[in-house]
Formats: sequence, C-alpha cells, structure tokens
Amino acid sequence: MNPYKICVYAISKNEEQFVDRWMDSVSEADEVIVTDTGSTDGTVEKLRARGATVYEETISPWRFDTARNIALSHVPEDADICVSNDLDEVFIPGWRKLLESVWKPDQTRARYLFTFTMNPDGTPKKQYPMEKIHKRHGYRWIHPVHEILEYSGSEPEKSGWVNGLVLNHYPDNSKPRSQYLPLLELSVKENSSDDRAMFWLGREYVFYGNYDQAIETLKKHLSMPSARWAEERSASMRFIAHSYAEKGNKEQELAWLYRALAECPEVREPYHALAKFGYLESNWPLCFAMAQKGLQIKVSTGSYLVDAASWGYALYDYAAISAYQMGMYETAKDYAVQALKTDPENKRLQSNLTLIQQKSREQAAEGESL
Repeated sequence: MNPYKICVYAISKNEEQFVDRWMDSVSEADEVIVTDTGSTDGTVEKLRARGATVYEETISPWRFDTARNIALSHVPEDADICVSNDLDEVFIPGWRKLLESVWKPDQTRARYLFTFTMNPDGTPKKQYPMEKIHKRHGYRWIHPVHEILEYSGSEPEKSGWVNGLVLNHYPDNSKPRSQYLPLLELSVKENSSDDRAMFWLGREYVFYGNYDQAIETLKKHLSMPSARWAEERSASMRFIAHSYAEKGNKEQELAWLYRALAECPEVREPYHALAKFGYLESNWPLCFAMAQKGLQIKVSTGSYLVDAASWGYALYDYAAISAYQMGMYETAKDYAVQALKTDPENKRLQSNLTLIQQKSREQAAEGESL
C-alpha cells in the first residue's frame, strides 16, 4: 500500500496530441485531475477515456493563476501530495517511488529537476530546479502569468530535493505567446514592487522588439532595492545591451555588456556576449580574451537564466576564429578541435578545423625553413 495519496492536477486547452504521452507519464498517481479551459478538439474526451477526471471551466478574463487555483480546488481534500504539471511535460518513469522515498509528513513542498529544452538527440539542453509539487493545503497560485505558488500555511514551509526526479518539457512551439505581454503588464501593475515580474516584462518587450520600453523597464528592474540577484541583474543588463544594439547604438551596447560582466563575472553568459560582440566587430583580441575567460568557468549555476549557447561550442568557436585571425594557428587548432567535439556533425566547424589545420601546418613548415 502506498504511504501517500498523490494527485496530479493540470490545466489544458487543445492539447489532444499530448494526452496519451502525458497520461502514460502521470499514471503512477492515485488520481489525475484536469481543468479544461475551452478545448475545441478532442482533449476532454481523450483525457476522460484515459481515466482522468476532467472539469470544464470558463475563465474570463484569462489568467494562469486563476486557472491553476481552480484546478487545485478540484483536488480532493484528503490528498497528501499535489503534483502540478502541464500536458506537454513528461515525468521519467518511477517518479512516484522517488518522491515518496524522500517526502516527510511535515514537508510542504518538493524540488526536482526540470528540463526546459531538449537537444535533437533527446539529451537535456537547458535544465533548472522546479518546485510545483506541494501539500494539499496552504498553497495558492499568484501572478497572471509566470505564476508561482505562494505558501500561507500555519507551519513553516519545508522543501526537500528529490534526487533523480526529472520532468521533461516538450513544448508545442506552434502556440502563440501573444497573451504573455498583456498578462505581464498586468502582473507588474498588480505587483509593482516585484522585481522578478519587472525583469520578465522587460525581457518580454525585448522579445517583441519594443526596445525603448525594454530599456526603460529593465532599468527600473535594476533600480529596485529587491533586485539583488547578481545573475539576474547581469541578464537584465545584457538585454539592455541587446536593445541598444538593435537601435544601432554600439557604444551603449558595449558599455552595458561590460556592466553585465562586472555585475556577475562568475557565469559564462556575459563573457559569451562580449566574445560575440568582439567577433561581430572584428575585435579579435576582445573576442579571444572573453572566450578564454568564459571557458575558465567549468560549472553552470543551473538557474533558469543559463544560456545553453554559452555551454555549447560557441566559446571554443570564438576562441578558434579569433586566434586564427591573430595568426595564432596552433592555438586556434586546439580550440577548433574542442568546438568540433562539442558538435561533431557541424559542417561549418569541420570546415573551419580543416582550414586552421592547413594554416597550422604551413606555419610550422615556415618555422622549420628558417
């Protein structure tokens, strides 16, 4: 007999294509409860046929926190552990056993690894901790978008890490994110002192190409007393730099990239940004120096701000190209080899290595002839 009653709950809308895979994944739970918010395909019927309890709700005006709170309200009162996830997310098999092996009666929440994006070969590309597993009472969702769980229980909140529990994300990229911007604007209006909401809004303006608004909003984020996380502040500065670049102001772009590096020199991302700037400007000493410095950082923070490109072949590639441009062919060859090891099927990297090896041999031959 299982020691805990575990209920999975989710919201859905037009996700028929994900139902079978998702139900296979969550079948280890005692009960699966879905709140559908207006599907016009076969999502509801397919979920019910697979054994899920489905409630159909109209949520107007739309907000993610409202939808998730309604979904949570349908979870039985006697549930011990609530597991919130979406239909485009898949737990690895055996997740229940892993969760129950570490869950304690006084625990309120569990943390685990979330794979946000995957490589084409199915390996993780971007991962960071997630904590959407929680006890039945004392929690509610807040914020119209990028919603989070807020705890108001009488006992101290107690979260534990579930080693080996992984939730993989396989998003439907055809779905538009048009609703995100107005919801983020609403989130900042409702929570004007929330630095995370301000950062996300500024970032969203960048995604939409609203660069003046992005710069203004991200500068507000940096001015907030609560905005103390150096890694996020550095990301904010890099988004400002990108916005200035799109406006054609390279002087401000470079200034903000240097600020981003000074703010958080412990992560690769600002080095990667400066190496890219040096590459685009043919500033080979800058490109080489930043690539070298970035590669000296061997451990990722694992936060949601980690840029997968900073941990792929890019820094090796920038180091190889800039070393080549400065006539350092043997050094360039070493970095080109490392770049290709990171992405062995990349035709451009293969071609670059061949060219650099030829130059390295010519340089060596010239040295022998002297």
